[in-house]
Amino acid sequence: MAKSSEQPPRDNVQQQLENLRETLNYHLHRYHVLDAPEVADAQYDALFDELLALEAEHPDLVTLDSPSQRVGAQPSDQFEKVVHELAMLSLDKCTTEEELADWIERCQGRLDDPDALSFTCEPKIDGVAVALVYEQGVLALAATRGDGQTGENITANVRTIGAVPLRLTGPATSNLPSRFEVRGEIYIPIADFHAFNEQCARSGDKPLINPRNGAAGSLRQLDPKITASRPLTLFCYSLGWAEGEWQPSTQWQVVNQLRDWGFRTNPLVRQVHTLADCMAYVDEVQQQRADLGYDIDGVVIKVDSLAQQDELGAVTRKPRWAMAFKYPAEEAVTVVEGVEFQVGRTGSITPVARLQPVFVGGVTVSNATLHNMDEISRLDLRIGDSVMIRRAGDVIPQVVSVIESKRPKKAAAIKLPRQCPSCGSDIVRIDDEAVARCSASHNVCPAQRKEGLKHFASRLAMDIDGLGDKLLEQMVDNGMIRTAADLYALELEQVAGLERMAQKSAQNLLDALQRSKSTTLARFIYALGIREVGEATAANLAAHFKDLDALMQADMPQLEAVDDVGPVVAARIADFFAQADNTAVVQALRGHGVHWPLAERSGRETLLSGQTWVLTGTLEIMPRNQAKAVLQEMGAKVAGSVSKKTTQVVAGPGAGSKLSKATELGVAVMDEAEFIAFLAANGVQTDDG
Repeated sequence: MAKSSEQPPRDNVQQQLENLRETLNYHLHRYHVLDAPEVADAQYDALFDELLALEAEHPDLVTLDSPSQRVGAQPSDQFEKVVHELAMLSLDKCTTEEELADWIERCQGRLDDPDALSFTCEPKIDGVAVALVYEQGVLALAATRGDGQTGENITANVRTIGAVPLRLTGPATSNLPSRFEVRGEIYIPIADFHAFNEQCARSGDKPLINPRNGAAGSLRQLDPKITASRPLTLFCYSLGWAEGEWQPSTQWQVVNQLRDWGFRTNPLVRQVHTLADCMAYVDEVQQQRADLGYDIDGVVIKVDSLAQQDELGAVTRKPRWAMAFKYPAEEAVTVVEGVEFQVGRTGSITPVARLQPVFVGGVTVSNATLHNMDEISRLDLRIGDSVMIRRAGDVIPQVVSVIESKRPKKAAAIKLPRQCPSCGSDIVRIDDEAVARCSASHNVCPAQRKEGLKHFASRLAMDIDGLGDKLLEQMVDNGMIRTAADLYALELEQVAGLERMAQKSAQNLLDALQRSKSTTLARFIYALGIREVGEATAANLAAHFKDLDALMQADMPQLEAVDDVGPVVAARIADFFAQADNTAVVQALRGHGVHWPLAERSGRETLLSGQTWVLTGTLEIMPRNQAKAVLQEMGAKVAGSVSKKTTQVVAGPGAGSKLSKATELGVAVMDEAEFIAFLAANGVQTDDG
């Protein structure tokens, strides 16, 4: 008798798949989040194999949140950019109780009700910050922090991490927002890191350098299957934003709710109320540091009330409501094998020690900055010396001291070269400056030119995606570019002819250059590389002058009227724009179409000064970060939540609780079309014309 070929009813198969997925997700949560497995690995593997077999028979029933999808999707050839709906800010830091007390005092001075101030404390994980967006309880997007405004889409890779819920289910999820963003830190536990490297040694594969770099590199793999092979996990620590009925009031409430929803949160998070409580927590975690099983470099202390966080706001990409208390830098001893002299974009000559590689502060270090010749003299440093080096967080390693008792008899003195190692021009020390400089200009010195162009293309400047250092150096060496303006005159065949380039990658670069033409005045000023003008000073100059021509024509008194600009910085700016070569490059850049959305309105008062605006929902015409930059250049404060102090809300499609709050408080609301019309009426050019 022939064997029946009848298949079980489709409804039965679907129910069987759902049951398997629910069971597997339950055990994944027990293993990765609760660290309390209820079945042996073999039992779990048998269930997983059953799921794979059933899904192979019915591929049309495979869902994105199935445990089978954690093994990795097809490799990607690039990471698309993601604009964060709410900026992922970096943290200010302190290292002493006095500095922490000063921060608390500053917070109290800015709050309407300082007596209500309390805090949450948590370990500062040394990993990779990510944002996870959930829609209707399903993971829809995972992105890196990037520059805080724009990150990279790493969803396919993050899906492979067992501790990341693909779907949130269960009784505790009845109050899930329709859309929300969870933020956390992905890392590799120390024991798993060593086990992984031992396996690499046995198989002849390249080991990971250290846990943090291993985590970062794993998340940026183009093939998610490689990410899936790495021992990654995460702790979730905050809510970025949420749309829907549930709106928390405190950070402590957020952490507990995330835990109830199935996210892995750090069990050491604690709610405290005083400076003494904070310091007790700092000391307690520091004593446990070696036994935690993961790398930390301090603790994070946050104002607990979310309303108070909003009241405190942020400054220069850092929230006023949070502080990272950094532990003392980790130190190690190594040997100086040589010293090289590097040329910076302003001609500064910086000595760099080449070290015997040593593991310190979570990374393998082979270079350390020596700052200048005065520092070498102070240390009495010689080639061959054994030295104590220190690495604090992500700070460039520094030589702290020389161990003279270990000095070899033939230790060689370190001498400043007479000629620039890049162009051969004389090296000079001007006035009382500690820094020696190449006497040639960037037009003569290739190293200055390269470093200046790298700065121009960097993320916080023009953010030209795909223009890496080696590619840029090729272009300079081949004579293709001399100034930043030359970048925008590049042609496809020129770029495609470079080493390791082809038509597609060349076109991608030209597309990135085209996109970079639309920027902000603050970014453009910063990109010019004016000596002493960093990101914050560039933003102050843009906010004060609102017009590039006004800045270029400003005299010393006008420049010194800008916040944080003193006589030295003012002189640097005036000197920069007094040089014909510099102004020619600026005009050439504008001639190539580099612009900023806010039209230049010389002499006009800031239109939105003193106003607070809120952007909510999806903006389809103008990206949210661009809209925010435009409003800030017009003088407005752009807040993350609606309050009685809000002047105007711009609500795009999908606007949720913020729109409801605005209606409740009687705050003025405009849709995106009205917003674009408002900008046009005030001379702002948008990308759609």
